[in-house]
Amino acid sequence: MKENRNNNGREKEILFTRSIKAGKRIYYVDVKQSSRGDMYLSLTESKKIVTGDGDMPQFNFEKHKIFIYPEDFDKFTSGLSEAMKFIYEQQGEIPQRPDEPSQEIQLDEMEF
Repeated sequence: MKENRNNNGREKEILFTRSIKAGKRIYYVDVKQSSRGDMYLSLTESKKIVTGDGDMPQFNFEKHKIFIYPEDFDKFTSGLSEAMKFIYEQQGEIPQRPDEPSQEIQLDEMEF
């Protein structure tokens, strides 16, 4: 997959963004602009991966992106709605995931 970068190797400007925190994942909905001036959606899933032992955990983020162009919005939202409707019909009401407590390490908790 080609990175979304301009000719200088820098990421293109985000014109609008929303982040959606969901457990260990964060979803980003960004509006970006192509070099021709056309706007499009960039959807990113970012998942926190913790490796290492309890004393020295290491944090990495696994990211997956998709791009949706305006000419595909109607088809995309229609397909997404159909898939969501199917899940609700098959599983009934789905309980919301509670927010997980932060796993950030506080400096005052560490011994030096």
